[in-house]
Amino acid sequence: METTVVREKPTVYPRHDQLFKQLLHTFFAEFLEVFFPEVHKEIDVNEIRPVSEEMYTDLFEGERRQVDVVIETTLKGDDTVIIIHVEPQSYVEANFHERMYHYFNLLYWKYRKPILPIAVFSYGKNYEEQDHFSISFPFFRVLSFQFLMLELRKKNWREYLETNNPVAAALLSKMGYAEKEKVQVKKEFLRMIMNMKLDAAKSAFIIGFFERYLTLNKREEEELMTEIEQLPNEETEHLMQLSNSWIEKGMEKGMEKGMEKGREEEKKNIVVEMLKQGLAIDLISEVTKLDREAIEDIKRAL
Repeated sequence: METTVVREKPTVYPRHDQLFKQLLHTFFAEFLEVFFPEVHKEIDVNEIRPVSEEMYTDLFEGERRQVDVVIETTLKGDDTVIIIHVEPQSYVEANFHERMYHYFNLLYWKYRKPILPIAVFSYGKNYEEQDHFSISFPFFRVLSFQFLMLELRKKNWREYLETNNPVAAALLSKMGYAEKEKVQVKKEFLRMIMNMKLDAAKSAFIIGFFERYLTLNKREEEELMTEIEQLPNEETEHLMQLSNSWIEKGMEKGMEKGMEKGREEEKKNIVVEMLKQGLAIDLISEVTKLDREAIEDIKRAL
């Protein structure tokens, strides 16, 4: 059975939404740990389970909408099952707080369980978001609804460098940094990834996510290369291997064929791991820069 949902801005951002959803599904406990520690310490992270992301129809316009990330878990020391709904928002929407309330109603109607709503704002504008929706009269308050929110643009990226957290690393690219700090942000991001010791597929995804939102021009890349070359040799070597953009630039400059072949094999191995983890082909293509046909060939060979 489908239900009416509040109308929202018709523009959609499928690639952005897909990247954020995959990030949160892959590292949900880490997301809560770094940005909502008060929630993380109260839930059982071993009981985290994604639930179906329902499609609802706006009966006024006939458009279908999807609630983005819906997770089921339990409270520590308690059998109470709760639903955590996370809604990434990539553009300013005046009535977003009202839409969060509608989603809350829809989810409660379906699951009849306590629901914790969280909004993640990732746009680059300075805007004062509302974290509540209310209905009241001079003589009576009918409704007061609140949700947690994360405004990435208002976060200081330097405060997250010591977290050893993959979600924090990925989202450095959406935090508040000055244009002149881009090179420094990317260098510190790569150092974070190096110290996390993630598997190849997860590292590739985090790097692809970061580079989707923070890109350097040729001059900035050269500046970054110079800074990294001044680091200790072992650290320099590791950082050089991490950046997808450098791999591609190195090939363009005529690296030896044997090295090119080795890197292509490494990239194919990463694709295999991503496919095994259930990532969508379009998302894998976005992260690895391989075309869809090549990824489908790899999938058929599994």
